[in-house]
Amino acid sequence: MTNNDARQLYDRATNTEQNQLVLHVRAMGRSRDISLDALDINPSSTDEVIRQAVARFMDVSEAELRGTIIERHENGNLTLRPEAVFG
Repeated sequence: MTNNDARQLYDRATNTEQNQLVLHVRAMGRSRDISLDALDINPSSTDEVIRQAVARFMDVSEAELRGTIIERHENGNLTLRPEAVFG
């Protein structure tokens, strides 16, 4: 296996430990937690950097994540989700 083996990367990203910071992704009908370490981001990363990292990880275009927002939580975790539309 190489460092870029898809299964190994997925396992590393989704088998998060209790003290590990995560990004909860809700986009394109998918919902999953990905460790910030696996995405090579941190809670202070810009929204653009976070979307780029998620697009690479999920193997989708950045354009598919344009309608999402990033929520930053007090515990350091992040959420990427569709923008809420009311009315």
